[in-house]
Amino acid sequence: MFTTEGKKIIFTDKAPMAIGPYSQAIRTESLVFTAGQAGLDPITGELVDGGIEAQTRQVLTNLKNVLEAADSGLNYAIKTTVFLKDMNDFSKMNAVYSEFFTENPPARSTIAAAALPKGALVEIEVVALLRAAQGD
Repeated sequence: MFTTEGKKIIFTDKAPMAIGPYSQAIRTESLVFTAGQAGLDPITGELVDGGIEAQTRQVLTNLKNVLEAADSGLNYAIKTTVFLKDMNDFSKMNAVYSEFFTENPPARSTIAAAALPKGALVEIEVVALLRAAQGD
């Protein structure tokens, strides 16, 4: 299952294709590390309409799908990093984020970024435990 480097490349068509030389996620024997996800529609590869709330919702849906493809899930997230184009969007992003992490949310850092790929308003990456590592 794992390569000689101890990692497995994760791919799902339920999240956008990588727009560069990187994987959607890497799975090790006990952890999953996702690439940053922007609010891209997996089918069109374009940003969803609707501003920061819609993009945050799409980002977290994409991450949910990537983590599930790796035998994990948002409920196994232990650390997220949020990149915002405009820190004034923090409260709107946070409101949507809280819909996805209702109990025992992961540790989180939020950083203002001068620019994000494709003009995105938000990008989020996750480190999560594997479901099997938790005995589920």
